[in-house]
Amino acid sequence: METAAIREGEVVVDLGSGGGLDAFKASKLVGQSGLVIGVDATPEMVWRARETARKHGFSNVEFRLGEIEHIPVDSNSADVVISNCVINLAPDKGLVFREAYRILKPGGRLVVSDTVAECTLKVDSKDLNAWTECVAGALPEDEYIDLIKKTGFVDIEVRGKTQSCCSQGIASITVTATAPKNAED
Repeated sequence: METAAIREGEVVVDLGSGGGLDAFKASKLVGQSGLVIGVDATPEMVWRARETARKHGFSNVEFRLGEIEHIPVDSNSADVVISNCVINLAPDKGLVFREAYRILKPGGRLVVSDTVAECTLKVDSKDLNAWTECVAGALPEDEYIDLIKKTGFVDIEVRGKTQSCCSQGIASITVTATAPKNAED
């Protein structure tokens, strides 16, 4: 969350928000003048996050049911898109990055933590153990970064990398990128 440098008044979209933990953390940073939108494909998780928001008075957070490949957010409306270990599970990661790019305002920031495969290993998305360890669909790091570049993001930087505790050959990376401020960027 620190890597995202979220500021008061910003609109933050959390892809794969689950029960809302990262969205609730971000809501404290954006303050009452900002908004956090959590997007998750699981109705039960959206319901749970909405209940938690209601119960604890988070008025600057909303949760939407939707797929991260088709983000239910208007174009050019977000200052920051965050995601924590979810994009690797998407069958079309390129589409996820294109959608994030679409909803970001010019100069908006993408900050994702995700799992990647070391070397040239690709994790089989049909491997049930990979799903239980949340590493299914992990791409090699260079391929993952290349998808972000191909989308049009600039200033792409890997800000952190750690070895996974669960699977051999899997690492967790944090990547930041920026949507260009104008067509010349």
